[in-house]
Amino acid sequence: MTLILFLAGLALLIVGADLLVRGASRLSLSLGIAPLVVGLTVVAFGTSAPELAVSVKGALDGQTDIALGNVVGSNILNVLFILGISALLAPLIVDRRLIRQEVPILIGLSLLVGWMAMDLRISFAEGSVLVGVMAGYVLLLYFQGRNASPEEVADDLLPAAPGWLAKLPVQLLLIAVGLGMLVLGSQWLVDSATVFATALGVSPLVIGLTIVSLGTSLPEVATSVIAALRGEREIAVGNVLGSNIFNIVCVLGISSMVSGDGLVVPPALLAFDLPVMIAVAVALLPVLFTGHLIARWEGAVFLGYYVAYTTYLVLYAQAHDALDEFSLVMRSVVIPLTVITLGVVAMRELRHRRRA
Repeated sequence: MTLILFLAGLALLIVGADLLVRGASRLSLSLGIAPLVVGLTVVAFGTSAPELAVSVKGALDGQTDIALGNVVGSNILNVLFILGISALLAPLIVDRRLIRQEVPILIGLSLLVGWMAMDLRISFAEGSVLVGVMAGYVLLLYFQGRNASPEEVADDLLPAAPGWLAKLPVQLLLIAVGLGMLVLGSQWLVDSATVFATALGVSPLVIGLTIVSLGTSLPEVATSVIAALRGEREIAVGNVLGSNIFNIVCVLGISSMVSGDGLVVPPALLAFDLPVMIAVAVALLPVLFTGHLIARWEGAVFLGYYVAYTTYLVLYAQAHDALDEFSLVMRSVVIPLTVITLGVVAMRELRHRRRA
């Protein structure tokens, strides 16, 4: 029954997020809001809605490990797993603006969260700061999108809609039903995840970093993989970066605010998973710097690192004897070789540009 409850909650989250995106995006366009702002705010928020629902529910129930693990795990999964799979399907073209703006913003926000967590608590005030950053980011996107062609941006960011979706009552109904499904789905998912953690003898943090983060990231997985298969490769990258930014400023910010005493940060998260999240964000710079293209081999590296990260979590949860040896190999061999490889590729790209 717990497994059925978990799967049912997951299904409600995915379907509810899709209905919310459809209704809210079309309602915004009907009200005359710029399509660019709709695409990079409402749609990005919609794909992050499962993370928001689960983390807020976890924070309200005192399950802060699940709330934090969901955000950190989702951000790691979005880059390593989703971009890795998408790049393996087709090399991903990266828009220059993402390199100049969104990647530095994501790195800065990741570092900010790491700094906030140093005292093992993300307080109400710190959550308010993150929500304020979200408001500033939305305003930035709005002012940048004022000169864009509405028709062109709408075609790029929003799929064609049937005629019935243009009616206001239908849009409002989709939003209401989507929100209701998100609330119910998040409750089922958090409750069942807590039961899983107890039954398996692992911490709720590990459950949040793995099962819950994978489940709530399914909208991003579907969006980026389908975009890559259809040749819309810039959307595949933009979806991941936009979702990661909203996970930090919106999901983590609001969760910290609704939890009375803020979110308690587990020492294990501060010692390992948060640094991994920051490192993954920083790793985007040299990859995106090499020719505005995420090649298949780079996607394979990302995917390999996600497998290694998940393997570490499993070994850690089981207190396996191989944990120390696995960690030593990763720190002493795999990570240094990857850094050297990316550095060599970046240097070659720099020399090529100077000659050109």
